[in-house]
Amino acid sequence: MTCDSTDVLLVGSGAMSSTLGSLLKQLDPSLNIMMVERLDGVAQESTNAWMNAGTGHAAYCELNYTPQVDDGSVEIDNALSINSKFETSLQFWSFLVKQKFLPAPENFISPVPHISFVWGERNVEFLKQRYQKLSSNHLFSNMEFSSDPVVLNDWMPLIMKGRDPQQKVAATRINHGSDINFSALSLGMTQYLQTHDNFKLLLGHSVKELKQDNNGRWAVKIKNVKTGLFSDISARFVFLGAGGAAIKLLQKSMIPEHKLYGGFPVSGQWLVCKKPEIVKQHKAKVYGKAPVGAPPMSVPHLDLRIIDGEEALLFGPFAGFTTRFMRQGSILDLFSTITLDNITSMLKVGLDNLELVRYLISEVLQTRKSRINLLRDYFPDVDIDDWLLATAGQRVQIIKKHPDKIGTLKFGTEVVTASDRSLATLLGASPGASVSVDAMLQVISECFPEQLATEQWQTKLKQMIPSHGESLIENKKLSKEIREDTISTLKLNAI
Repeated sequence: MTCDSTDVLLVGSGAMSSTLGSLLKQLDPSLNIMMVERLDGVAQESTNAWMNAGTGHAAYCELNYTPQVDDGSVEIDNALSINSKFETSLQFWSFLVKQKFLPAPENFISPVPHISFVWGERNVEFLKQRYQKLSSNHLFSNMEFSSDPVVLNDWMPLIMKGRDPQQKVAATRINHGSDINFSALSLGMTQYLQTHDNFKLLLGHSVKELKQDNNGRWAVKIKNVKTGLFSDISARFVFLGAGGAAIKLLQKSMIPEHKLYGGFPVSGQWLVCKKPEIVKQHKAKVYGKAPVGAPPMSVPHLDLRIIDGEEALLFGPFAGFTTRFMRQGSILDLFSTITLDNITSMLKVGLDNLELVRYLISEVLQTRKSRINLLRDYFPDVDIDDWLLATAGQRVQIIKKHPDKIGTLKFGTEVVTASDRSLATLLGASPGASVSVDAMLQVISECFPEQLATEQWQTKLKQMIPSHGESLIENKKLSKEIREDTISTLKLNAI
C-alpha cells in the first residue's frame, strides 16, 4: 500500500476545488497540492456544462434573489451581495487569462444578455419596482426596463412570437450577462495546476476513510475504483469539494461540526433544443418567476447555452425528488446520512415543507406534454418534436440544526470549517460556481489566517482581485473601473 504526503488535499475536481487550488498555488507556489476525483475525468458531475444552466449568477435576471415582502416592497440586499461576489469571480478569471494560466476566454465564457420576463399586471408591477430599486445602485445602473412589445420583440423574438397582444408583459435586460462553461473553466484551472511539479491529480479514486491523527494531520484512505486497490494520503489540510457528496464526507471526518447538518437532495431535468433555425432566434437567458412552493433552483428559464462552440437552448429545470446525492450516486445516499444528530432536524424540515415535497412529487409525475405546456408560457409557438428531455445535475440543499434543535432548510451555500482549521467544505447549491472565488476566499480566510495576514499574501490577493478588502457595493468608482476591465478582458460585450 502506497502513502503520499501533501500540504493540501482537494477532494473533487469541480469548480470549488480547482478554484481553491489555483488561489492557493498563486499565494504560495511551494505548497504541495493533491486532487482526488472519483470519476475518470475532471469536473464531470454538477460542474459539467450540461448539468447546470451555465448562468453567471449575478442577480441580473434571477427574481428569487429579490423577494417581494409582505408590505409589497422588494428586497435587493441579497442581489447586491451576489452581484459583488460574481464580480470577484470575474476579476480572478480575468487575472488568470491575462497571465495565460487560462485559455482564451471564449473557451469558457460567452456574452449572453440576462433578461427577467413576467406577465400579468401584478408581476409587471413587481418587476418595475425591482428595476427601480436595483437600477438606483451603480452595480445595476445598466439595467433596462420595458413593457413595450416592440422593444421586447427585439430583445427576445422567440418569446414574443405568437403571444397574445393583449397580455400585459414586461422585462428587464442587462447586456453584459454571461453564459459559462464551468467544466471548461475548471479543466483550465486544473491544467494550470498540472504545470507545477508539486501538484498531483488522481482520477478514478474515491475517498473511503478520513481520520485525524494525534499530530493534527489527516489520514485519508482512497480506493482506485477500477483496480480496487487502496492507498493512503497524509494531508495537513483537506477541502471537501465533492458537491452533493460533501455532506457524506463531512460525516466521515467526524469533526463536531458535522452534527449540525443534513441534506435534502433535489434532482433536475431540462428540455433541450439543438435545432439551428430555433436556436438562432434566442440570444439570451430569460428567467421568469418560480411557481408557488417551488425551490429557488426551479425558477423557470429559457437559456442560450454555448458549450464547446455548440449552441443550444435549455428550458427548465424541472425539479424532482431523489435519494441520490450525486447523479452517479447511490439511491441509499440520503438514508446513509441520517444520524441521531440530524434526524430530528430532518424530520422537522420534512413536516415544515410538505408543500415543497408535494411540489417535487408533482414534478416527477409530469409528462412530456405537461413540460412542453410550461415551456409554451415562454415560447408560444413551441413544437414538441424539437425538444428532448435531458438530465441535469443533482443538488443537495442544506438542512441545518440550530441550538434549539429545530432544523431549517437553507437554499444557498455555506462554508463549514473544523475548529482547528484543518478541514473545510462547501455545502449547498445556488449560486454555486458563479461565486466560487468568494467562497474559496472565505475558506482561505478561515483556514489560513496567519498566512493571509502577511504582506506577501495581501499583495498577491490585491494583484489577483483588485477589489480585495473593499466593497464594490459602496465604491462606485472602483466598481466601474473593475467592470470595464473584466468585460474587456473576458470579451463580454453584448452579442
